[in-house]
Amino acid sequence: MCPDQPYHRLLDDFHPGQTFEHWPRKTVTEADNHLFCLLTMNHNPLHLDAEYAAKQGHGRILVAGPYVLALAVGLSVPDLSGACLANLEYESVVHHAPVFHGDTIGARSRVLAVTPSASKPDRGVVTVETEAYNQRGETVLTLRRKILIPRELPPGVPG
Repeated sequence: MCPDQPYHRLLDDFHPGQTFEHWPRKTVTEADNHLFCLLTMNHNPLHLDAEYAAKQGHGRILVAGPYVLALAVGLSVPDLSGACLANLEYESVVHHAPVFHGDTIGARSRVLAVTPSASKPDRGVVTVETEAYNQRGETVLTLRRKILIPRELPPGVPG
């Protein structure tokens, strides 16, 4: 498979040190943050109540951290896990800076390791580190994850 084909990268298309600048970026809206908080039952007033948040450390509503994590992973899907069999592990999630309504979040990833399966030769694990950053280029979050990637596309997937 062509390594430049989004959603179709297979195990042999990855190598340690490879980097991806994910596109497009996403501008976080108030609606994004509020819907995420409501869907996940995160009712912390720092994420929902402008009057409360104004009196706290940042002086305004903070975007929920799990949303930023989900956004960083989502931005990387076309390049990294569009053809994956499973996301196996999320590790080392670090929030470096706050995200606010109106911030535009981008992401880039680096392949740390590619490990073919010893028991199932049709797949392997790709370990990546993803960095999310805002419109000023400030890192807001980093994470590492392990993705189970096939060596071939399943039948019926156009390639």
